[in-house]
Amino acid sequence: MAFPRHRLRRLRRNAPLRRMVRETRLSGADLVYPLFVTGGAGQRQEIASMPGQNRLSLDLLVKEAAEVQSLGIPGIMLFGIPDQKDERGSSAVAPDGIVQRAIRAVKDQVPDLLVITDVCIDEYTTHGHCGIVRDGRVLNDETLDCLRAMARSHAEAGADMVAPSDMMDGRVGAIRDELDRHGFEDIPIMAYAAKFASCFYAPFREAADCSPKFGDRQSYQMDPGNAREALREIRMDIAEGADIVMVKPALPYLDVIAAARLRTSVPIAAYQVSGEYSMIKAAAGAGWLDERKAMMESLLSIKRAGADVILTYFAREAARLLNDGFA
Repeated sequence: MAFPRHRLRRLRRNAPLRRMVRETRLSGADLVYPLFVTGGAGQRQEIASMPGQNRLSLDLLVKEAAEVQSLGIPGIMLFGIPDQKDERGSSAVAPDGIVQRAIRAVKDQVPDLLVITDVCIDEYTTHGHCGIVRDGRVLNDETLDCLRAMARSHAEAGADMVAPSDMMDGRVGAIRDELDRHGFEDIPIMAYAAKFASCFYAPFREAADCSPKFGDRQSYQMDPGNAREALREIRMDIAEGADIVMVKPALPYLDVIAAARLRTSVPIAAYQVSGEYSMIKAAAGAGWLDERKAMMESLLSIKRAGADVILTYFAREAARLLNDGFA
């Protein structure tokens, strides 16, 4: 090891050498693009806190899905903006609900694109919580019935994968049992296993109109200080039948992604959430960061930590750059 026999800079000397020895590689195939779907036609509603992101009506959603597939991105994640809400989120399970219609439309026009659906009732309830509320409390076991029905309705509409994000205990097992009972044993579950109670969700809550009308979500989402508990959540979701486990948010919890990667062979997803996206957009808009470089470095760091799948609002932009040979 005597200096200067070993000079680590030798392999950094030029771009071809750096590409040849790169340890972590990012691909468009690693990405999933989240999309917000709303009613009507010809609707492209800008989301002020998420520049470049929109709520799309079904006709425009299908066009967006086709573009996503053309870029080599394997899948989309659908979030619905319903016309009506109630205390139980009834429209979340309706056969003609906004997401159910979106699934059918995308699978009809872009059949080879994976359609993944968020399974959570917060967007569909008047109170904005992820579960059934009684006397100011979010009820775990009663909510499981809603999640079972919601996941089954998505599978019946043609979803390729369901992704419960509610953080109710036992929901992965409940959904697995429901899907299996109704002939959907081949539909995988991507569980939001370690979903932290984070301030980085704020732009999403504007986009989906799902901020809690009282209290917060700390009684069911995870304490940001708890890494060991995150690993317990991951182990429990795998035991209940999760095919992919997710850590959310991504960048503030790279340590959790890395720890999970060391402890399980199950594919790991990470969600680069709305706040992470909007921070980069805002800093770039102010001229403080190079947006392309910040975007790609952040995604590479998530992949390097151990994520196999990255859900990101940058998916289209990143895939274009990767297809053009960005390094």
